[in-house]
Amino acid sequence: MAEHPDDLRPGVLFDVDGTLLDTNYLHVLAWWQAFRDTGHPDVTMAAVHRAIGIPSAALVQHLLGTDDEDAVDAHSARYEPLRDQVVAFPGAGDLLRACADRGAAVVLATSGAAGDLDWMLPAIGERDAVEGATTSADVDEGKPAPDLLATAVRDHRLDPARCVVVGDTVWDVESARRADLPCVGLTCGGIGEAELRDAGAVAVYADPADLLARLDDSPLAGL
Repeated sequence: MAEHPDDLRPGVLFDVDGTLLDTNYLHVLAWWQAFRDTGHPDVTMAAVHRAIGIPSAALVQHLLGTDDEDAVDAHSARYEPLRDQVVAFPGAGDLLRACADRGAAVVLATSGAAGDLDWMLPAIGERDAVEGATTSADVDEGKPAPDLLATAVRDHRLDPARCVVVGDTVWDVESARRADLPCVGLTCGGIGEAELRDAGAVAVYADPADLLARLDDSPLAGL
């Protein structure tokens, strides 16, 4: 029997790195160090920053044009001691709570590993507002492919017609577009409003606090 849309729920799919947690530049530093550790000193921080949001192995392929598992491992080693410095963006937890209180299922859709949720959720706060998460462990291909978002919609019984993605990179926007979902962009990850809009973002805000303050007039209001 076909599933009736009334059986499905509205939802907000949140990226984590650079959207809810102020991690992008820590990742840039860790990747820059990792590439130098593994014999790739020509990779610049600017190039790394523009690739943040792609899963690790694909990021290496994107920047080097070839695979390098040593670089992936070196990034993990370099990033681990930086995790103690991770903080949530202002309003991140409150935004999740506001979405949940308004009846939307709050789902995290991150290119990170499943184990990263152990430290991500406490760092974000309001973990009780989070209904679930989809990670790189749940899909074969990460962003900008649509798999992560499509899997999150399916596994959490969400109505695609009543879902909005919130992310901070062009990769988030492209992934949402390919999943046929609207994407709200945040500039707190370091990508400018014009570039996010050019990629297809339906609205752009500064950070979670800005989106929360204007929630009633945002694309999330109609969910």
